[in-house]
Amino acid sequence: MKNAFLHGTLLETVYCAQPVGFEDFARPDHVCRLNRSLYGLKQAPRAWYSRFASHLLQLGFVEAKTDTSLFVYHRGDDMVYLLLYVDDIVLTASSTPLLRCTIDALQRELSMKDLGELHHFLGMHVQRSGDGLLLSQRQFMLEILERAGMTDCKPCSTPVDTNPKLSAAEGAPLVNGTDFRSLTGALQYLTFTRLDIVYAVQQVCLHMHDPREPHLAALKRILRYIRGTLHLGLLLRPSTQSDLLVYSDADWAGCPDTRKSTSGYAVFLGDNLVSWSSKRQNAVSRSSVEAEYRAVANAVAEVSWLRQLLVELHVPLRRTALVYCDNISTVYMSSNPIQHQRTKHVIDLHFVRERVATSDVRVLHVPTSSQYADIFTKGLPSSVFTEFRSSLNVQAPDDQTAGEC
Repeated sequence: MKNAFLHGTLLETVYCAQPVGFEDFARPDHVCRLNRSLYGLKQAPRAWYSRFASHLLQLGFVEAKTDTSLFVYHRGDDMVYLLLYVDDIVLTASSTPLLRCTIDALQRELSMKDLGELHHFLGMHVQRSGDGLLLSQRQFMLEILERAGMTDCKPCSTPVDTNPKLSAAEGAPLVNGTDFRSLTGALQYLTFTRLDIVYAVQQVCLHMHDPREPHLAALKRILRYIRGTLHLGLLLRPSTQSDLLVYSDADWAGCPDTRKSTSGYAVFLGDNLVSWSSKRQNAVSRSSVEAEYRAVANAVAEVSWLRQLLVELHVPLRRTALVYCDNISTVYMSSNPIQHQRTKHVIDLHFVRERVATSDVRVLHVPTSSQYADIFTKGLPSSVFTEFRSSLNVQAPDDQTAGEC
């Protein structure tokens, strides 16, 4: 979209001083009332979105409730998906003529440029690999390494070691934590395609407020790992299956300072990984079962959102989503209606049981050797880490092995 914010129509009354070079010397004390938004106005993003969304609604699109940046057109067998991020648009349709017709309708109303097949979006490179797509951020990784002065560093096989988690008070404070925070923020954006560093990045993010020497060492280890895996990306391929399969795990009381646990999950849609998370829990768990159950609740919440999103995409799930957990007691608790003394304070208990009762999800047991969410909760040995990474579809363009377990 060309000059996106200039297309927005203002609903509020906004005045600005006469711009330099366009002053009215006969009325020097007058100001300009704006009818359209300008870059720099707080109202500009909302005004532009309202203008664009109203035009799409006139064309027959429907705004998705699960994601307001997604618009869906559905008429019979015709289907169009449009994803908007500020002035960048990703558009796909069920047929080439329908896609061309949609683009023409948008260009008649707004000034935009058709860049052809998707190859870059928000800094992510989209590469066609066989019949699938490989999402990568190689150029961004090189820029991070250059900023850190580690372009020629020695690579390592994993982004985090298997030692216990770092303490917030361990080691000497950094003299200047600005570079640490800047690099950590950049790595957060990299996790959009490199889910194999999610846990390691989550751990260093916990110490951004007061970074110390061991935290910097952990950050540099992530950069060394990236240096050796610049070729990797997230592979997406056509799948004959359309079921949701989830792996959920928790590391009980892993934080040495707060004794809070770390939750992680990986969500597959068919053979493709579509959602993942590594996050410290908000409350201290009294047992490993409680920690695992809170992790399952987070995974079930994500499943509930994805189910609704698929309904709005007109491809609803036909079968129950399966959530795999490696704690047998957690599996029993998800379907047992009996209130136990040690679990009566866990509110997530009722949330998960409700979804199980309505057949939206089913919680099953999986052996630890096949618990792929382990990669989001703890440091793993190199061999296990590499196996799980491949199973989660983080691969090179020429890899032929895939995805689901």
